[in-house]
Amino acid sequence: MDTKINYLTGGLQFKLHDDIEEEVVQLKQNLQRMYKPIAPSVDLNAAFDPQPSKLSLKQRFQLIKSFAEEIIQENELVKLLSTKQFPICYDGFEPSGRMHIAQGIMRAINVNKLVDAGCIFIFWVADWFALLNNKMDGDLDKIRTVGRYFIETWKAAGMKMHNVKFLWCSDEINKKSNDYWLQVIDVARKFNITRMKKCSQIMGRAESDELAVSQLLYPAMQCTDIFHLKADICSLGLDQRKVNMLARDYVAKPDNNYKLHTPVIVSHHMLSGLKEGQAKMSKSDPMSAIFMEDTEEDVNKKIDGAYCKPKEVYQEDGKTFVNPIMDYTKSIVFGAFNKIELIRKPENGGNITYNTYEQLEQDYIEGKVHPGDLKAAVKIALNKLIQPVRDHFQNDPVAKQLLSQIKLWQQQKLQKEQQLLLQQQKEAAAQAQ
Repeated sequence: MDTKINYLTGGLQFKLHDDIEEEVVQLKQNLQRMYKPIAPSVDLNAAFDPQPSKLSLKQRFQLIKSFAEEIIQENELVKLLSTKQFPICYDGFEPSGRMHIAQGIMRAINVNKLVDAGCIFIFWVADWFALLNNKMDGDLDKIRTVGRYFIETWKAAGMKMHNVKFLWCSDEINKKSNDYWLQVIDVARKFNITRMKKCSQIMGRAESDELAVSQLLYPAMQCTDIFHLKADICSLGLDQRKVNMLARDYVAKPDNNYKLHTPVIVSHHMLSGLKEGQAKMSKSDPMSAIFMEDTEEDVNKKIDGAYCKPKEVYQEDGKTFVNPIMDYTKSIVFGAFNKIELIRKPENGGNITYNTYEQLEQDYIEGKVHPGDLKAAVKIALNKLIQPVRDHFQNDPVAKQLLSQIKLWQQQKLQKEQQLLLQQQKEAAAQAQ
């Protein structure tokens, strides 16, 4: 962090504190120079035609609560649902290569529940944020292409598009750039660097990582997004909790001159990795997750090899999954179908259908359900959910081209990484001699 002496006070003057406005202005200018409008050939929101919920207030609340890991605050959510016909939910995503099943299928399941509860869901396609976080090698054209791929995947996965809207971050910010960047500056001025660094988890970074100035501004921008979109509900993963709380705390600041309402936070569950001890999936480890472009054979192989110890479901806290197959069963299979059918030989108890996850969990803990039978049922369910996506990218020419291009970039990136590794090994061998 750069410092200098303040000649009036004799004290240290920290550049990041005193020059934050200058940093934001520079970032804004750099992003605008890179900005290129999205080609208008495809209307991403052609199906947008908001429909109100047909459920009661209690049913709407329970539907949202059914997938929420945490709600801050429940009474605020009830009040919102009772007073606003179309509450606005928001989630932002960085287009960053492969899409795993939590982003694809599980996200579609949760969005559909919010839609059925009467919400309008806004996907903030965070192309500039991906640029800040150096995704897709910082190439904005590649980032936008991946964004299109994500949207095509959700459409094919059965997301209810009539209440869903996709907005490109770069487009929307430029429409009201002065208002947006002024609020980014205001957020940045009201919190210290320590608080901003605590939000680094939202970028997949550790608080101890060395961060660029642009990455320190990332939380201020994400906080501003919530108010820029007039979002009533922040519906993101639990890993985004800190920046969502930042937004709530920003509203509560006594010197806040903006007239803002406090957003409700509905955080969804983070799906486990498939290997033993993996609290979350990793895109860098292909065997740790199911990806939306996986073949049926890929899915079967990964589920067969996944950790699934008999009678074991949670860690000692009784709520954190240690068994990823049970996690997939609860979050995806029951989320989509509200049931699971185990196909078993007569001598093993015969076929059985579970209509509640709780009963399945109890039988699994008691040893009445064998891991092999559970895995077989999960494989069938996951492939059933992913097959429409496979068909779409095989049969739709635009979608097929998008996937082909992304796979090419993935191969090129892998080749670069392998070449770099080989070069490092040669240098290490030369030094050893």
